[in-house]
Amino acid sequence: MIITSFDRGIARMTLSNPRRKNAITLEMAAAMEEFCARVRADETIGAAVIDAEGGYFCSGADTRDLADSSADPASPEAVARTSAVYNAFVGVGRLPVPSVSLVAGGAVGAGLNLALATDLLIVTPDAVLDSGFLARGIHPGGGHLALLGRAVGYQQAVALGVLGAALTGTEAVRRGLAWAAVEPGELLGTATRLVAKAAADPALARRIKDSATLELGPPAVPWSAAVEIERGVQMWSLGRKGHDGWARKPAAPGTGADGG
Repeated sequence: MIITSFDRGIARMTLSNPRRKNAITLEMAAAMEEFCARVRADETIGAAVIDAEGGYFCSGADTRDLADSSADPASPEAVARTSAVYNAFVGVGRLPVPSVSLVAGGAVGAGLNLALATDLLIVTPDAVLDSGFLARGIHPGGGHLALLGRAVGYQQAVALGVLGAALTGTEAVRRGLAWAAVEPGELLGTATRLVAKAAADPALARRIKDSATLELGPPAVPWSAAVEIERGVQMWSLGRKGHDGWARKPAAPGTGADGG
């Protein structure tokens, strides 16, 4: 099952299938799509956090569904099963708000896809991030190689996705795959602090996230195009702030007087 909460601008989705290391079942995939639809529709939400119960993030798609699909992989039923799981984490990747996954224990296969679908990962030092497809004797799915490539570049994507190398949480931070490594009890607090500004201003957070998606891609756009993407939205934000808004509090240290 999936547990969701919506509080103070933060949407939280918790995988709750701990007996199977939070493997994604078809029912869970459907619930994940409902969560994503809620986030897209509710403009009071400025950030999303994805985590899991039981000390393990996600072991991938449920192997029982994979076994059923392997019996006749070209059948409409098999395609529908795999597509349901793909659609779940593609929906997370298309959220209009910044998203963070909290990875304890491990993220394998489609579970790693889910983590990589978010904008950044916070991990425990001993978490295992493992492509897992090669070890299971199957080809990666769900755009796995593209997700790895955009996160860590070609060479490291090949090491992980083609050669089956795995990383600990500490190694993932060092290689740029994750943002920070903290102890399990600090995961949620770290994420909550990280997304606090976005959660407090959902309208602006959504517009900045949209610009980041357009500019960074893939494919990324040149600087000149990025200037034009940002121009109109920054003007919107200036108009929203208004002339008097600049006098309400001093600029943050180190930002300079103009802030722009």
